[in-house]
Amino acid sequence: MNEPSNESKLLRGAFIPTLAVSLIAIATSAVVQGKSGFLGALLAQFVVIIFFVIHIAVSRMTRNLDPISTMAMALFSYFAKLFALGALLWAISKYTDRATVSRTAFGITAVALTIAWLWGEIASYMKLRLHLPLPTTDKPRDV
Repeated sequence: MNEPSNESKLLRGAFIPTLAVSLIAIATSAVVQGKSGFLGALLAQFVVIIFFVIHIAVSRMTRNLDPISTMAMALFSYFAKLFALGALLWAISKYTDRATVSRTAFGITAVALTIAWLWGEIASYMKLRLHLPLPTTDKPRDV
């Protein structure tokens, strides 16, 4: 049986607490603010999960690349996500009414989900047993 990859373990470890927090946030927003709160929280869940899944996907794609290429891909994905998020927020503010999508529910849910995701990812990372290669020396050690 194949052992799941580190990225899969991180994704699972981050997704479970995020899913739990998102269900609570969506239900709470729907009760407190009605349909607009529900839509705002649901949209925040979509944005946060897509944002972090792209991060994990880039990590998986660059696992065997050299450090310069890995950094270039990380920066590209960061700026692409930043511009996409900005465009999405602009579109929401331009084309939806506050009565349709609650900005408050969106913001609170997005922050709560981001914290839950990062907490889950950090907790999963701490459980991984990563072995880092140590530098080799060409000279024998004098004792």
